[in-house]
Amino acid sequence: MIENTLDFISSLSPFWIYVALFGFSFIENIFPPTPSDLIIVIGGSLIATHSIHFVPTLFLTTAGSVIGFMGLFYFGSQLDKKVVRAGKIKFISIESLDKLEHWFLKYGYFIILGNRFLPGIRSLISFFAGLSELDFKKTTILALISSFTWNAGIIYLGIIFGKNVHQVDKLLSTYSKTVIVIILLILIFYILKYIFQMKEKNKK
Repeated sequence: MIENTLDFISSLSPFWIYVALFGFSFIENIFPPTPSDLIIVIGGSLIATHSIHFVPTLFLTTAGSVIGFMGLFYFGSQLDKKVVRAGKIKFISIESLDKLEHWFLKYGYFIILGNRFLPGIRSLISFFAGLSELDFKKTTILALISSFTWNAGIIYLGIIFGKNVHQVDKLLSTYSKTVIVIILLILIFYILKYIFQMKEKNKK
């Protein structure tokens, strides 16, 4: 599968390779199952063969990631203003939204800074950051730093491993699963903590 993808992308002209790298980086924020990280790694392997160049690859993948992130951020901000606060979504109360905004205002910028290193929830981060109405300019800058750092790292891995990108794919897969398990454990902890606090309140 990986070898076929590598062969197919290698057969394209540099222009279409760059288009693919930008496109996958952008779409991944809208449709999380999109294997953008793998495609970027393949881009790195093509840099090693001099098919494409490092600077435009890093620029286009970072631009795609940031534009996709901020697109979903904007959608979240508009949904908040036009739908949620108008009471059109019954299962999201104004009170719970205010709590979410307070939490995101306190920790959200740190999460945005590390969002590219949190596979599986990148789209959720951008959406809820918009829903919480975080500062657009600050969010853009932090998303840019996060995307630039992450993409530079996996492009470099692609350059090092060359055509053996399946090794990097396994590494990224293991990393993703580990991060998701940690996030789930943290989420379970806070859910249990909330349930315990509610029980304590009911006893009083």
